[in-house]
Amino acid sequence: MVIDERLRRAPVVPLVQAEDPETAVCIAGALSAGGLELIEVVLRTAGALACLQAVAAAVPGALIGAGTVLDGEQAKAALAAGARFLVSPGLDEGVVAVAADHGVPAFLGVATATECQRAWNLGLRTVKFFPAGNIGGPAMIKALSAAFRGMKFMPTGGVSAANLAEYLAVPSVAACGGSWLTPPDAVTAGDYGEITRLASEALAIAKSKRSN
Repeated sequence: MVIDERLRRAPVVPLVQAEDPETAVCIAGALSAGGLELIEVVLRTAGALACLQAVAAAVPGALIGAGTVLDGEQAKAALAAGARFLVSPGLDEGVVAVAADHGVPAFLGVATATECQRAWNLGLRTVKFFPAGNIGGPAMIKALSAAFRGMKFMPTGGVSAANLAEYLAVPSVAACGGSWLTPPDAVTAGDYGEITRLASEALAIAKSKRSN
C-alpha cells in the first residue's frame, strides 16, 4: 500500500488543527517542506472539512487524512472532502465499515487489551494507541505486542521530540502522531518556519532510529 511505504520513509504523522483553510494550508505546507509525507487534518473545528479539502488540493505531495473521526457519517464527509486515510481516537465499527467500503486505510484508537482484541477481530492490523503518554507509553505497547504479535501501533498523545526515539525503538510501532509539530504559538504568530524546523527535526530523529 502507498501509505505503508510512506510510513516507512517518514514514520511521523503530524496533526493540523485550524479554523480557516488558509491557515491549514500554510501549516500543512510547512510540514511537507520539512519532509513529512502524511498529514492528519483533525475534525475539531467548525471549518475542519473546508480545511481538509483545501489542504488536499494545495499540498499534492503529501498524503492527507482526516483525524478525530467519530462516526460513519463523519468518515463519509471526510472522504468526500479528499481524505485518503481516516484516524479515530477510539474504536468505532461505523468508521471501520466506511473505510472498508471505500478501500481506504483507517487507524482506530485503542487503549486496552480488550480494545486491541476487538480491533483485531474487526480486521484491523494497525491501530492508533491513544492517549499514549497517559496509558503506559512504550512499555504498554511492548506488553500488548506480546499478545497481539501481528498488530502495529501508532502512538499519539504525549509524544514529543524528547521521546520520539523511544517510541520508534519499539518494533511494533509503525509511526508516531502528535501535535507537538504544530505548536499553537507558532501558528498564531504565523511562524511557519518553526513548524518546518520541527518537522525536519522529527524526521531526522526517525531516520536515525530506524536506520539502526
